[in-house]
Amino acid sequence: MKRSLHTSPAGTPLRRQRDYRLLWCARTVSITGSEVSKLAIPLTAVTLLTASPAEMGLLAAAASVPALVFGLQSGAIADRLTRHRPAMIACEVVSALAAATIPLAWLLGVLNMPWLITVALVVGTAAVMFRAVNFPHLAVIVPPDQRTEAMAGLQASYSVATVAGPGLAGLLVQFLTAPLAVLAEAVSFLTSALLLRSIRTPDRHEPARSRGMWHDVVEGLRVSATNPVLRALLGAGVTINFFAMTYVAVHMLYMVNTLGIPKGLIGVLIACSGLGGLLGAWVTTRAAGRFGENRVLLVSVLFFPLEILVVGLLDGPLWWKVGVLAVTGTVTGGIVVAFSTCMGALTLRETAPELRGRVNSTMTFAAQGVMALGGLAGGLLAEWVGLRTVILLSAAGIAFSTLWIWASPLRPRRATRHESPSPERLP
Repeated sequence: MKRSLHTSPAGTPLRRQRDYRLLWCARTVSITGSEVSKLAIPLTAVTLLTASPAEMGLLAAAASVPALVFGLQSGAIADRLTRHRPAMIACEVVSALAAATIPLAWLLGVLNMPWLITVALVVGTAAVMFRAVNFPHLAVIVPPDQRTEAMAGLQASYSVATVAGPGLAGLLVQFLTAPLAVLAEAVSFLTSALLLRSIRTPDRHEPARSRGMWHDVVEGLRVSATNPVLRALLGAGVTINFFAMTYVAVHMLYMVNTLGIPKGLIGVLIACSGLGGLLGAWVTTRAAGRFGENRVLLVSVLFFPLEILVVGLLDGPLWWKVGVLAVTGTVTGGIVVAFSTCMGALTLRETAPELRGRVNSTMTFAAQGVMALGGLAGGLLAEWVGLRTVILLSAAGIAFSTLWIWASPLRPRRATRHESPSPERLP
């Protein structure tokens, strides 16, 4: 009988599994460092290099370009590897070295905008490859019956970073200056690599037989489009991301200029979303264990338009607006984690092991691609119909994602009078 790859005894809680704790800590540290750089690098460009609006646009675009250029290929590469962890470690080391060049170049007096843009491209490319190999690697670390909980834990790490990152970034920029604050990102990547290096679970993967990069990429696209569950998840994800970005493109202007929310409170409202994500991770694990991932997904998608709809309709005194936004932001943070967690768990369940890298990269590629289009559409549409109309249209558009999920096999099938009832197919 083949020996299990999972070294922890069956039934051991995730919090007591050493290798999962190492993986979780690695992701949390790395993402928190990235949150710091999201503030430090643009501040470096604005305050020290006097970047133009066009240069700032290029810098912002550089973070998402690698996903569009290399996203599909990264999944094909991941499925060809016999070991995923060395690739993950290499990605973190490359990112650490690239980030470390920013403060070094500043100290040497050679830092410029092309340098910042190049670093953003290198770090973005490494991140794309990391995500491609990390998804199938999770299946090696965690037994099948604990993968939903593991996904929720990793989603919670993003919430931790959302809460801690901006505050830490502000302190580092204040006391170290923006370029030196980027060192925190370099240190976080290096720390993540060391934590990943300490994982002991055997890292063995049966690679898919490759028939060329193009064929491998097309195979991932074909499976994502023909499997009814994967197609529904992909369609819902693309719909949500497109209209979410039309909202993001205008919401800051709307919050400040129309709702009159003080700029200092906007950071607090963002933190509420992160706290909601932490609560959502805890609730999702228990709800999925009791009701199944299918039902949690079916319910969570109904609440996606809530925060955007409230923002578009909100009026009244400042205390009322801030209070309502804090509550809806917290709820939405939890909903996003619940949806993302169950989406990841269902993708693992529905995809053959040798295709997981490609299917995950297909979904990431599609999501990243429509985000750029959605942001552009939101900005242009606001010039024509106004901010409030764009926000309400965004809420309506996100509501359409419900149709993808509720019209799919994820919805429980009612037995006819000629059939005996059967339980919903759950992992």
